[in-house]
Amino acid sequence: MSDTLTLRGNAAPRMPALIAGCLAATWLIWGSTYLAIKWALVSLPPLFQMGSRFVAAAVLLGAWARWRGMPWPGRREWLNAFVLGALMLGGGYGATAVAEASVSSGLVVAFIAVVPALVALAQWPYGVKPTRAEACGISLGLAGVWLLTRGQGFSASWQGLAAIGFACTTWSLGSVWALHGLPGGRQLDLAPGAAGYASQMMAGGLLLLAGSWVAGEHPTLPPDPRAVACWLYLVLAGSVVGFSAYMVLLQRTTAALASSYTFVNPIIGLVLGVVLGGEAVSVLEWTAAGVVSAGVLLLVAARR
Repeated sequence: MSDTLTLRGNAAPRMPALIAGCLAATWLIWGSTYLAIKWALVSLPPLFQMGSRFVAAAVLLGAWARWRGMPWPGRREWLNAFVLGALMLGGGYGATAVAEASVSSGLVVAFIAVVPALVALAQWPYGVKPTRAEACGISLGLAGVWLLTRGQGFSASWQGLAAIGFACTTWSLGSVWALHGLPGGRQLDLAPGAAGYASQMMAGGLLLLAGSWVAGEHPTLPPDPRAVACWLYLVLAGSVVGFSAYMVLLQRTTAALASSYTFVNPIIGLVLGVVLGGEAVSVLEWTAAGVVSAGVLLLVAARR
């Protein structure tokens, strides 16, 4: 299957099925995972929940990669997996789960919509400078996040605000480094395909479990049945499918397109949080989420 856009006469460019499927996975599946994380916190503390989730997903994906005969990571590729795993999974997912312990899932996913703006800024040292339209999108997204922090949810929990800010920063850095390499020029190449994604999830998961042990976290036993169901959903849909799809997008498209999930996830996350999770979202916070999404949409449109 070709991974490039093809033209037939004067027809519009056709998006490859693999890319379309990966976009659908990051747009739709990831929008629902934040409420699942919130529900699983009843029995599974944040770092333990995220660490065990990624280790389990890595075992499943790694077994499938071995069955398909894919080459296993070498020493250098494992080191790269630990660097990216620490940033994107340890910092990104670990801090997100910590934030959800004190802030509603809908507000957390609305805040995460600022990631494309941070990714665009982080690419500046690599010579990828934003255009005027992109700069407007970045500014609008950051303004929306500022409004979001003025709402009741984040103003009542500075710990949650600090955690989600840290999560977005580390995730954005990891995304840019996976695409461009370290600032010094070293590329952070992973093993090809599923074996590379599995190594990154294994590395990040082990680091998160180590952090859970240091923090003295203990899961509630026996766990709540809904928490177990949410954990399984996070392993299979959120990690094996969703995270792998995001890494495919990073490797085969642009960072802006790979991060486009962030203007769909807030809508899904907020609606699910209110309808299913019983979360309260003020008019200011709805407005702020809309401003953030408008900024991301402008940024992605400018880089289409």
